[in-house]
Amino acid sequence: MAAPTITDIRAYVLRGGGADYHDQDGPHWIDDHIATPMARYPGYRESRQSFGLNVLGTLVVVVEASDGSSGFAVTTGGEPAAWIVEKHLSRFVLGATVTDLSRIWDQMYSSTLFYGRKGLVLNAISGVDLALWDLLGHVRAEPVYAMIGGAVRDEQPCYATGARPDLAVEFGFLGGKLPLHHGPAEGADGFAANLRLLAEMRAATGPDAWLAYDCWMSLDADYAIRLAHAAAEHGLRWLEEPLPPDDYWGYAAVRKALPPGMLLTTGEHEATRWGFRLLAEMGCADILQPDVGWCGGLTELLRISALADAHGLLVVPHGSSVYSYHFAFGQHNSPFSEFLMMAPAADEVIPMFHPQLLGEPVPEHGRLRIGQLDAPGFGVTLDPGLALARPYRRE
Repeated sequence: MAAPTITDIRAYVLRGGGADYHDQDGPHWIDDHIATPMARYPGYRESRQSFGLNVLGTLVVVVEASDGSSGFAVTTGGEPAAWIVEKHLSRFVLGATVTDLSRIWDQMYSSTLFYGRKGLVLNAISGVDLALWDLLGHVRAEPVYAMIGGAVRDEQPCYATGARPDLAVEFGFLGGKLPLHHGPAEGADGFAANLRLLAEMRAATGPDAWLAYDCWMSLDADYAIRLAHAAAEHGLRWLEEPLPPDDYWGYAAVRKALPPGMLLTTGEHEATRWGFRLLAEMGCADILQPDVGWCGGLTELLRISALADAHGLLVVPHGSSVYSYHFAFGQHNSPFSEFLMMAPAADEVIPMFHPQLLGEPVPEHGRLRIGQLDAPGFGVTLDPGLALARPYRRE
């Protein structure tokens, strides 16, 4: 029996929290004086929204097949990514069979090399790719994890990212990853404040909980190394993304200079197997953290994971909810997952992409169970009450 063909692809945008989790309307821990590359300018220090971190919004990609099946995905990208999907990428999707994921990916990537390679274009490609995997799962009545080889474990332990690692431990998570609040521009006082918060959280979580610092590209190598050594007495498990993502040489130097037992992680803002090849071959990290909604989608993430495994590296995707859950359950080198605490005060466990997805699973006592992912595709639906806008239509 011939596979169905793809008959339609549409790109919508949404505002507010969800896939673009920085697009929060009110006070939220994720936008509370967090260290960034822009913090060197005092006027952009208090809020990441002040320099436009939430400017894009959510991209929603919907695909339909000739048998009546449909699939969708959400990622960050908003209106600019919607233009790319409708005006450029759609030509490689329409009329293709639902199983042609590798060919479609290669055509999308190759055709956009002259203005793409990373960033917004890869977000758009990722959104299309994830929607196609969701569609294929509905055509086959299978969950995505089953289509990529099946699960290698029945439960997936998680750590929590947010402002309250102490509460995360109470909820059953492995531990918590804190946002770093002060960077080099805030001098010795900021450095000391970073250490005080870490000490407080170590006292509150006990000696065995994982604690990590997310530095969000905000440091230089000297500051990162000094912070790592000062934080060692508080049992910091890893330092995450301390440098700009293109400074591969700096990452290699920082990793070599870390205290014994401390790990260096990065990759949230990297893309494609070629970007991660540099991280792996130059010895830039112990754990790679691609975001499946930004790095090229699931098709590319599987390639990145194989490359990492050959270099003895773990792959723990950045956030991305069900899209990373289905991936991680099937990979031996992804033994735990990140869960973003998206409650404004990080004081309760709510779905990561709330309120956009229905049926989105959350960890129970800090663990995901494979039975939570058994619905076809990625197992979620788009809330029909959302105010979707379609700013562009293909010609």
